Amino acid sequence: MIGKEYGTKMPSHNGRGFMYLLHPTPELWTYVVPHRTQILYIADISFITTYLDLKPGTIVLESGTGSGSFSHSLARTIAPHGHLYTFEYHEERAKAAKQDFEEHGLSDLITMDCRDVYKSGFGITDLVNAVFLDLPAPWDAISSAKAAFKQRRIGKICCFSPCIEQVQRTCTSLNENGFVEIKMFECLIRNHEVHTIPVYTVKDAVSKIEVQQDKKRKRREQETFDSAKSQPRKDPPNLYVSKTPTDARGHTSYLTFATFLPVLDNEV
Repeated sequence: MIGKEYGTKMPSHNGRGFMYLLHPTPELWTYVVPHRTQILYIADISFITTYLDLKPGTIVLESGTGSGSFSHSLARTIAPHGHLYTFEYHEERAKAAKQDFEEHGLSDLITMDCRDVYKSGFGITDLVNAVFLDLPAPWDAISSAKAAFKQRRIGKICCFSPCIEQVQRTCTSLNENGFVEIKMFECLIRNHEVHTIPVYTVKDAVSKIEVQQDKKRKRREQETFDSAKSQPRKDPPNLYVSKTPTDARGHTSYLTFATFLPVLDNEV
């Protein structure tokens, strides 16, 4: 495996199958990352990245590093000139995440800090373009997050909360701190199952019913006569249709977004 190019097809060790060598990506890391905490998956990650307007060169503040799944996607999005400041209060998780960033060559893009942001704040002012809070009580960190935004630029904030009661308190705090355009979303995954069904005209449907009734009558008379076989019959055309399952699985948390407005000169 060592020395092979990405995309190379290799036989398995037992010779019964094969595998492809894939270039490591944040998506692949999300599937295999050790779950030190609950992680974000692709549906939420892509939605948050888009709605926070993240792009190369963006400076992002993240609180609640956890297993680092989202941090890897953030680093790829803001590279090569952006930067991610990520905070984790749990010391062991912070050390493990920092080691992952170093092993994956992301140390230049990510600054890891072990800190209780509720008590100590972020220690950052007038610097970031976007904020992501994955905390049990994000409302207690919003005032510190507000100070971290570039004060003369529009900024975006997202709070990741599993319970609707957390969303309510977060929205109240966002409103009290002067944020606008407060919105909440929930990402649910619904797979569409495609099926092929025949398309019958009214004439075809009536004919089909008559044939079925005739078969029942003949069967009651103990005769084996099939009128449909006596004459060639043309099958109706097919139609492709999709159906969604009644249960939509995939809820992880509610995503609360808001916009930070620039500070005017007379407010400084």
